[in-house]
Amino acid sequence: MDTVDRRVPSLFIIPLVLGFVGVLLFIALLYGQRDLITVSLMLFGVVVGAKLWSRWSLACIECRGSVDKHRTFPGEKLFLRATVENRKFLPVWLQVKVPITGFAHDISAESVTGTTVGEASLLWYENARFQWDLMARSRGVYHIGPLGLVSGDLFGFFLKGKETTETIEVIVYPRLVPLRSLALPKRDFFGIPGAESPVQDPIYILGTRDYQQGRPAKYIHWKATARHHRLQEKIFEPTEQEKILLVVDVGQFELHKAEEEFEGALETVASMAVLLDERGCSVGLVTNGAMAGGGPFILPVARHPQQLNAFLEALARMQMKAARDLIDTMRLHLRLPWGISCLHFGLKEDGVSATAREFFAQRGIPSLFFFNRIFSGTGEPGPTHSATVRTLDEIRVREGHG
Repeated sequence: MDTVDRRVPSLFIIPLVLGFVGVLLFIALLYGQRDLITVSLMLFGVVVGAKLWSRWSLACIECRGSVDKHRTFPGEKLFLRATVENRKFLPVWLQVKVPITGFAHDISAESVTGTTVGEASLLWYENARFQWDLMARSRGVYHIGPLGLVSGDLFGFFLKGKETTETIEVIVYPRLVPLRSLALPKRDFFGIPGAESPVQDPIYILGTRDYQQGRPAKYIHWKATARHHRLQEKIFEPTEQEKILLVVDVGQFELHKAEEEFEGALETVASMAVLLDERGCSVGLVTNGAMAGGGPFILPVARHPQQLNAFLEALARMQMKAARDLIDTMRLHLRLPWGISCLHFGLKEDGVSATAREFFAQRGIPSLFFFNRIFSGTGEPGPTHSATVRTLDEIRVREGHG
């Protein structure tokens, strides 16, 4: 909906209308024409009343905006709602303008519009509700608002506007794409179930059993001991979860201004994280990219209900701009638990990826490198013969292909 300007041009309101009415009033007073005096005073009263009406039109007006979800994927529908309440005896006409940069409010439109508008006439102590269907077309962090209000007298002679102070933040995750099955690099893990495993994870407790002599006292389950009136110890789930660190290097993307390839890489990283989470793996993230809104650039390798959401949000906030040295970031801030594997994503091989490969090799961490562009020995694009280097096309399923 386009913005509707209901205001009559001030050229006809102030200079001409009031001037003409003033001349009529002067003539009426000069010749004692009571009817003309009455009409002139009524016209003056209408203009003055409209001016005062406009001045008070936005007083005691409350406006609130909300969305049905603050996190979404590109192409998903989002409902934007605005509630306007007139908390005074004076009726008003209102126009609500909402900046929606980055969203389309016409789902079938090809272009992303910048503002959506709604109108209503409110009687005393009445409220109006507006709802728009929005759709984000690309990954990122967007702010809807602030909401703008335009009101005035019922004639539309004088308009007055103001803006709310709040905006609504919406996180748009990278689009998820289908991936081919991939054998991940990993160390040998113990796969013996239950208490028979030689390596146990103290975080995941399977149950309890009678305490066995020689076991550490820290494994005693005191509540179960009190309940059974004999010493009970905890039974842990074996440490067999895969721990995968995903590394995103934005340096080459920024250098070559490869925005489309950058978005494709983030889609692959997001899809990989979702796939690993479904497999029960612990995932983490490190990047040298700047984060919109100051989000974290490191997510420790972990598995808990909020980890995947935090991972996808970090990808949504990631910008194609290097804000720090990737290797120094990993050396100084990254904690690498035992049994971790690494998946490194970048535009193409360079000195940073070579240093990263050496960094992981020195620590005995299996790693696999994914690049958008891989070049043969002649410098031309071509396949790689390295077991640790892949192209994104090798794991992404293109549309129309299995």
